[in-house]
Amino acid sequence: MPGTDFSGQIAVITGGAQGIGFAVAERIADAGGFVHLWDQDEELAKSAATELGTDKAAAHGLDISDHKAVDAATRAVVDQSSRIDVLINSAGITGPNATTWEYPVDAWQTVMAVNLNGTFLTCRAIVPHMREKGYGRIVNIASIAGKEGNPNAPAYSASKAGVIGLTKSLGKELADMDIGVNCVTPAAARTRIFDQMKQEHIDYMLSKIPRGRFLELNEASAMIVWMASRENSFTTGGVFDLSGGRATY
Repeated sequence: MPGTDFSGQIAVITGGAQGIGFAVAERIADAGGFVHLWDQDEELAKSAATELGTDKAAAHGLDISDHKAVDAATRAVVDQSSRIDVLINSAGITGPNATTWEYPVDAWQTVMAVNLNGTFLTCRAIVPHMREKGYGRIVNIASIAGKEGNPNAPAYSASKAGVIGLTKSLGKELADMDIGVNCVTPAAARTRIFDQMKQEHIDYMLSKIPRGRFLELNEASAMIVWMASRENSFTTGGVFDLSGGRATY
């Protein structure tokens, strides 16, 4: 399909070494794109890039909550590839499970720094290069928690609600150009992020999904890759649901 052809396109994928980020990287690489995998775990990113092929991927180890690191990584991508056509913000952490009044302040700040600030910083660094070329697709990975709020996950829920708001704002700012900015709100998928959660919280999330199962990575990547394609040329500032029926708005 022409809409999923990424020939000659350059993509940056945060959290690209594993989970949803890597599943998206596989699809874009298979469709002819070159992917830059940004991940805090540099060794895992290198392994993922090797798996995709050095002619299709490059690895960058960085903390996306550090604006200097993000700016440096952006310069490195542009120096190597001359452009950035696609940005997928997939990096994220859940933080501990606790009530709002018992939530550790340092954990709150860390979750916000990665999930919300990191998304802002990557957009801030990369959008000028998209504007220069007059083209771009940005897909931010939010969460159903950002729509509905999960009990005992206030930082995660608030950070993902912030990602939704940022998406809408940036989408409007760039609406007069061929730069689409959208986000997706998935239900939970079985990735290493589950290692950060209590089993009772995992059980709670599953109980809220009418489909009766967790999201599969191939289901998430299929929608995200279409959102990142040229074919998705009209929608911007949009929120695409992937919650298995939990949210219908």
